Amino acid sequence: MFRVGTGKLSYELDEGWGKLPEGWMFTQVAGVAVDQQDRVYVFNRSPHPVIILDQQGDFCSSWGEGIFTRPHGILIDRNNEVLCVDDADHTVRKFTLDGKLLMTLGTKSKPGENGAPFNRPTNPAVSPRGEIYISDGYGNSTVHRFSAEGKLLLSWGTPGSDPGQFNIPHGVWIDKNERVYVADRQNNRIQIFTNKGEYLTQWTGFQQPCAVFMDKEENVYVPELRSRMSILNVNGEVLLRWGAEKSKDPGLFTAPHCACLDSHRDLYIGEVLEGQRIQKFIRKR
Repeated sequence: MFRVGTGKLSYELDEGWGKLPEGWMFTQVAGVAVDQQDRVYVFNRSPHPVIILDQQGDFCSSWGEGIFTRPHGILIDRNNEVLCVDDADHTVRKFTLDGKLLMTLGTKSKPGENGAPFNRPTNPAVSPRGEIYISDGYGNSTVHRFSAEGKLLLSWGTPGSDPGQFNIPHGVWIDKNERVYVADRQNNRIQIFTNKGEYLTQWTGFQQPCAVFMDKEENVYVPELRSRMSILNVNGEVLLRWGAEKSKDPGLFTAPHCACLDSHRDLYIGEVLEGQRIQKFIRKR
């Protein structure tokens, strides 16, 4: 049995978690989110883009068939509404938990120009006030802030490696103080801003960080594309880190791309590229 960590940050792999109908498979698990009932929404690039599993890993349902061009990031907000980022068609959509479309940001198949939303966006976040943030992404080097109703309030960022610049802003998270954490993937860092886009600081030493997830204890979870998972405190100090060598062995990684926790603080990590799987790590209590 694979185990990692010590003390309060100690995990045991739930090997084999995630049962699919016959003939289905996880293909490029780009995003993962958990609802208030601890159902896990696996946003992947198979013919069944949103696969919903219960906490035990049993199949519940799916939706999104025929809707998405290339799934990338997913988030479930406190209103139990689902934000889905499609980087290939340049849109961010909001759905109900069962897949009814509520809102679309961006114009399908039309990339934004000169930093305008969106040019291959990557991930969503929602602030404590309900504002929507999008990292944008592969075509732009920008973070956008929207009202809860979808009105663009602010955009910031330009290409580069200086403070406040981005080289593939790939993930975003907003903490309880409205600070904005951006996974600046190709610059191998997390940058931190005010909600007005003012640069505060950065954490370095990552290996292509793909996403940022923060729990209620303000632990920060960062899946890194180069086969590693990191957990830090809110000051940027590493609490737990494992992986770094490509491996398909249970508990290790090939290409971590997304992470989230359920109400029991169990950790779900999805992989892309050669990984193409989701793993569940049970937090020992």
